[in-house]
Amino acid sequence: MSSRFPGLRVRWVMLAYLFGFAFVAYMQRTSFTVAAAQMMPELGISQMQLGWLMTGYLIAYTIGQLPGGVFGQWIGARRALLITGLVGLAATIVTPLAPALFSGVALLAVLMLTRVVLGIAHAPLFPVSTGVIESWFPVGRWGFPNGLQVSGLQLGSAAATPMIAFMMQAYGWKHSLLWTSLPALLLIVLWGRYGRDRPAQHAGVSDAERAELRDNTAAPAAASVSLKDLRRVLANRDVLLLAISYTIMCYVFYLLGSWCFLYLVQERHLSIPQSGLLGSLPFIAAAIGAGVGGKWADRLALRYGLRIGYRAIPLVALPLAGVLLLIGVEATSPYWAVAALSLAYGAVEMTEGPYGAAATAVGREQTMAAFGVVNTGGNLGGIIGTPMVAWFSSHHAWTAAFVTGTVAAIVSGVMWFWIDAGRPVSARQAD
Repeated sequence: MSSRFPGLRVRWVMLAYLFGFAFVAYMQRTSFTVAAAQMMPELGISQMQLGWLMTGYLIAYTIGQLPGGVFGQWIGARRALLITGLVGLAATIVTPLAPALFSGVALLAVLMLTRVVLGIAHAPLFPVSTGVIESWFPVGRWGFPNGLQVSGLQLGSAAATPMIAFMMQAYGWKHSLLWTSLPALLLIVLWGRYGRDRPAQHAGVSDAERAELRDNTAAPAAASVSLKDLRRVLANRDVLLLAISYTIMCYVFYLLGSWCFLYLVQERHLSIPQSGLLGSLPFIAAAIGAGVGGKWADRLALRYGLRIGYRAIPLVALPLAGVLLLIGVEATSPYWAVAALSLAYGAVEMTEGPYGAAATAVGREQTMAAFGVVNTGGNLGGIIGTPMVAWFSSHHAWTAAFVTGTVAAIVSGVMWFWIDAGRPVSARQAD
């Protein structure tokens, strides 16, 4: 069946929707950490209590990764993203409304509940998206779309940081969170009309695009879910190594992504508007890094094979990020610090495409489950790191927090020497 627009590849429109879901999810996620600058004194929330609220989200988000991937394979990506998008929107709206009805311990409990529900709603996003990419993009070209989707989450954080900071000055944190959450509804409605689980289900896919996808998984993902398949994924050496490396790398991800704004306010003594503007730069650098890293990884994979191609970028970029973290924390000028931390975040996010593509290459028809395992590991880095950084920052020990990030970046990069993305789970089991 021909496309209405000659030359159009529907897969890029599908990726645009995945980009949009990542953008919205991280706007919802980052807005809370930025709003905390006003929320904490107004509601009497301490730095450690804020850390535990953030950790509550991360625990739910982490626990939901593998079930989220299985959920996506069971009901399909289209319905999975519709359902989780609506639940996430509801949790985001309840957060600014809760102080009108609750106070004290009850308010903290409600805020924790909204963070947990939001974490559960966001959990399936990246496992499901990785499965969509496996189905819609040709073999060996998975790094770039995975990287671009991560660019969406970083741009969502970049947009949220100055937007919420400036809106808080004019309208307060409650109105800022409320009004910035509503555009998600439009995305959900449009996805429900356009999105499909597989190319064969979409009327706009041309014969040429179908031919380009001839080497992709033929079996419907929903039909491939079984306990035997899950055991194979969980026992796979490379899936586990990817998960462990991603755990350590994501300590750095959460350090930079969740704490830069408060670092600039508390340690560098910048105003909230200044921190909002400068605090968006690391996210912009991360967005660029994710796209560039994914593109380079695909080029290397097509030239040198999946094993070497997806390994090369993390081996270089992660140790480099560790060095840049040290430079940033030791810089005397806050502007040089922001520059170094931005470059560090960009280097870290250059590896997102390789992580996603390697999980896809190993998982294949079990990609949603495989990346669910990898992303479970990744978010354990946030669960471990968030209370640690909260403790360091509450004791004015920001330098120690960033030094631990340097160590984590180097270790996670070195682990790629033992990761082989060249053979899928099914091939290893057949040996």
